Amino acid sequence: MPETLDRPPAVAGEHACWLPRHRKSAGAARRLLRDFLADMAGGELFAEVGELLLSELVSNAVVHARTPPGRLIRVRLEFAPGQLRVEVHDASGVRPVVRPAGGDDECGRGLVLVRALAAAWGVCPREGGVGKAVWFLVGPSAGGAR
Repeated sequence: MPETLDRPPAVAGEHACWLPRHRKSAGAARRLLRDFLADMAGGELFAEVGELLLSELVSNAVVHARTPPGRLIRVRLEFAPGQLRVEVHDASGVRPVVRPAGGDDECGRGLVLVRALAAAWGVCPREGGVGKAVWFLVGPSAGGAR
């Protein structure tokens, strides 16, 4: 299992960690989010959609981000009553593109799910570093709070 490089949360309701670019990092990120939400009142309402979308973004960062060896993925979680914000940072400056997947395609549905289930999502340059951050917001019900 990949190890996270954790730091204590700077603010209650926030947590960030670094994960290796490894196929097992999506599972580690899901566990991280589950543990994070367990400490938040009402956090369980965000777990299902949050874990699914976080897993998709971490998998995209592992599979599609063209970065030099050794670069890490940063996951940042922020919880406020009624809203969960998740960011996945990687060292690639290439912006992800939502594209339709064919019926036989084994991949290509991650951002379609993010677009469908998140209340909002986007991509921005990483502040103070190379690459980008892909983020999403979800509300306490499946399909996000729109």
